[in-house]
Amino acid sequence: MAKSLEDLFGLTGRVAVVTGAASGIGVGIARVLALAGATVVLADIDHGEAERHATVLAAAGHTAVAVPVDLSEEASITEACARIHESVGVPWLLVNNAALQDREPLLEATAYDWDRIHKVNARGAFLMTREIARAMVGARQGGRIVNIASNALRGGLIRGLVSYASSKGALAALSLATAFELAEYAITVNTILPGAVITPGAINAEGPLSDGPATRKTPFGFQEPDEIGAAVLFFASPAARPITNQVLAVDGGFSVS
Repeated sequence: MAKSLEDLFGLTGRVAVVTGAASGIGVGIARVLALAGATVVLADIDHGEAERHATVLAAAGHTAVAVPVDLSEEASITEACARIHESVGVPWLLVNNAALQDREPLLEATAYDWDRIHKVNARGAFLMTREIARAMVGARQGGRIVNIASNALRGGLIRGLVSYASSKGALAALSLATAFELAEYAITVNTILPGAVITPGAINAEGPLSDGPATRKTPFGFQEPDEIGAAVLFFASPAARPITNQVLAVDGGFSVS
């Protein structure tokens, strides 16, 4: 029986890996996990920015390190995961957050952009999951994996998301398959669907601005990166021990708008 909130939601002594942690949602997730006591690994291709955010967390009294990784390259992923294991230990939590959000309307879409987006959003997440899960299974201590998909999977669409939404659908399917295969090792896998979060990645995404259901006003407005981080913390916490293969939309009330 839990005796304190720390017993339910604390991550002290746990290692948490967050991909795409150099900006946007990834920074918010890393910040919340650090507040919960985790040793946070900020993994990103933009190592300079990831290192800067890790330094800010460390200055606030948390434990955080930055590790460079190119999620489009398998060798970079295996090297980064080995470095994490050697430097801070076996992760308790992996958050597959990194993603390309570029827009390209269906009738103008190219296989090149489809492959480029899927290589990071789906294939990169698969490879990170494989490598981190191997370490978790070897440690025999259980673990958590949280995949950051998108509310586009529940109708939060704008024109131009063919490749992006498809890659997030693949990520949701990855959650299902890996939750099934990893349950015997006490590793849970869950999915979060963010709605409208104003991030540098969204602002700087390539492709035309467009219309669609995702642009409509919702009861609770835009979401903040830390609010996505709070949902991650729940799935990562001791309180969520029996919860796996679940999907949580953090979408400002999109479904009732």
